[in-house]
Amino acid sequence: MGTARGFGVDIGGSGIKGCPVDVEGGVLAEERLRISTPQPSTPDAVADTVAEIVAKFGWEGPVGITLPCVIKNGTALTAANVDEDWIDTDAQELFAKRLGRVREEIVMVNDADAAGLAEMRFGAGAERQGLVVVLTFGTGIGSSTFLNGQLVPNTEFGHIEVDGRDAEEEAAASVKDNLELTYEEWAPRVSRYVRTLERFLWPDLIIAGGGVSKKAHKWLPLLQTRTPIVPAKLKNDAGIVGAASAAAQHA
Repeated sequence: MGTARGFGVDIGGSGIKGCPVDVEGGVLAEERLRISTPQPSTPDAVADTVAEIVAKFGWEGPVGITLPCVIKNGTALTAANVDEDWIDTDAQELFAKRLGRVREEIVMVNDADAAGLAEMRFGAGAERQGLVVVLTFGTGIGSSTFLNGQLVPNTEFGHIEVDGRDAEEEAAASVKDNLELTYEEWAPRVSRYVRTLERFLWPDLIIAGGGVSKKAHKWLPLLQTRTPIVPAKLKNDAGIVGAASAAAQHA
């Protein structure tokens, strides 16, 4: 078990969670703190919540932060399941000011990319070559893609069209909850989504993450797809671990 630490914050549509992370072992170093995402989830409101989480742990170093947005050079270019005011917001600068850090101490990562980085280093994708796609099922569907272990950033496979609708409107875990679907009723929706994705890609492996991965044994065996699908090992902690690891590498 390693002793080097980083700090990760994972911002989602329903919750914001963070804590220190053992970035050598890929595990949470303390019990994470989760606070419901403010509604509306404007940049200022979310930044206040992130500051509260970081302050709770008395963390002084660099911070890795995820957003459910396409991120380029620290700026959010899209907004999925968060307020549209995030679009074109310099998130890196916003959090640097709110947390009292210099800009370089804040590392912004797309939420699914962060989860994928953690899974590829510490989890189900460790040492896997070829084309690996990590899908996170939560409020929406996030995706990250790796070719021979290298991240292809900002893929947005949760927004491909399935049955004439945005994929996450059909197959996200929130859809299962909102419609009160059983796993047997929800699994065909996930299968249709994955088969649609397979029309464009020929992955060697798909890793299923997000909170629903904790009960993967109840629905993964029900899927009918071409690509092998395995559950994420870091489950819903992957975003925090990936964000913290990215920040530690920039330290």
